[in-house]
Amino acid sequence: MDLQRHGRHQRHGDGSAGDADYGRIGGSYSRYRRPDPRIARVVHDALGDARTVLNVGAGAGSYESADRDVTPVEPSARMRAQRPPGLAPAIDATAERLPFPDNSFDAAMTTFSVHQWTELDAGLAELRRVTRGPIAVLTADPLLLRRFWLDEYCPEVLDAEARRYPTVEHLTAALGDHTTVHPVPIPLDCVDGFNEAYYGRPEALLDPAARLSCSAWSFVEPQAVARFTTTLGRDLADGTWDTRHGHLRTQPTFDGSLVLVVGRSR
Repeated sequence: MDLQRHGRHQRHGDGSAGDADYGRIGGSYSRYRRPDPRIARVVHDALGDARTVLNVGAGAGSYESADRDVTPVEPSARMRAQRPPGLAPAIDATAERLPFPDNSFDAAMTTFSVHQWTELDAGLAELRRVTRGPIAVLTADPLLLRRFWLDEYCPEVLDAEARRYPTVEHLTAALGDHTTVHPVPIPLDCVDGFNEAYYGRPEALLDPAARLSCSAWSFVEPQAVARFTTTLGRDLADGTWDTRHGHLRTQPTFDGSLVLVVGRSR
């Protein structure tokens, strides 16, 4: 694993911070991890009337609002390179060391990112330091991951996610007394390709690029991935999956592990 030291933090060769190397797995994110408008609405509503917004772990720019002044922070060079021309260039920095004065922003956001941070509490403290208003954290509740049928086919993926995602209790304690937690229903045709987005479209997870756009798969042994593709492919072909889970193909939303945690720094 190609790592370099950056202060107290380890960073991969392309600058990726945390445990996932986006220089290796991040090439398809802008294609598979597009912002879903219904999820975006939940995030943007939580930001209220904030004009200046910090986005930490900004990646390729998902969920950044075009009608706000967004300052993105993203350590991975490969992810920064995928940002479309209409978005602000991302600053190369990590959550634990934000290069901004106190109270610089009206609000802050981070989506599918906190589980990657090397020092979660330090990163959340930095968000509170530089933010005057709401802090919106879109993440997964590790206690709810087993609701998803993937647990039957490749529990190793959910094991990896459960190890990496911080508990909601941890986040609320770090963000302060006025923190609220909001379950986020996942739409059937969700265009943001995290694992649960395919709850009613299981064929999609047979696509290696779709799996690679969910970082948890990079922590799963090749033998487990091969078993998953063989077993799911067989069960889709002979109707076993549909016998067990076919109702999900027409279920409008899925109440999975997706949550929005909203804290207020003041």
